Amino acid sequence: MSNAEGIFARLKEDHDDHRKLLDEMADTSGETDRRKDLLEKFTKEVKSHAAAEEQALYSTMLRKPPTTDETRHSVAEHHELNEALNDLAATDMSSSAWMAKFKQLDHDYRHHINEEEEDHFPDFEKHLNDDDIAHMEKVFDRRKEEEQESAEVTPEKKGDAKE
Repeated sequence: MSNAEGIFARLKEDHDDHRKLLDEMADTSGETDRRKDLLEKFTKEVKSHAAAEEQALYSTMLRKPPTTDETRHSVAEHHELNEALNDLAATDMSSSAWMAKFKQLDHDYRHHINEEEEDHFPDFEKHLNDDDIAHMEKVFDRRKEEEQESAEVTPEKKGDAKE
């Protein structure tokens, strides 16, 4: 057993920021600068968070057999959410299709982070030692900052995605 509250609190802090951005985007309409700015900010935040989370948390959890399935599930959801973000960015913001895709993304993302916070993080904590926690805390913020510098909105319709 260990005290992993710090790293999980840090991850939840990002999730809370993401929820606020989703709420703000839901209150926009049409192709406005505000909607564009919020989508760009949300995309960069989520992409950099996911990359840092995968390197800091999920790479650690993959080395622990009892958490492998949960870890793979979350990483797969990161990929799906990235595709949904790209598809949303490629959709005309003034169309009803944009809002429909946004609502689906909002639902899927909230489901993902709630599942992490309520199910995965408590399960993961049982398998972490002090070295794991020190590694995750060291890696997360550094990797997130690096990723934010290069993260970008990449419009790509789901059907056009490269395999």
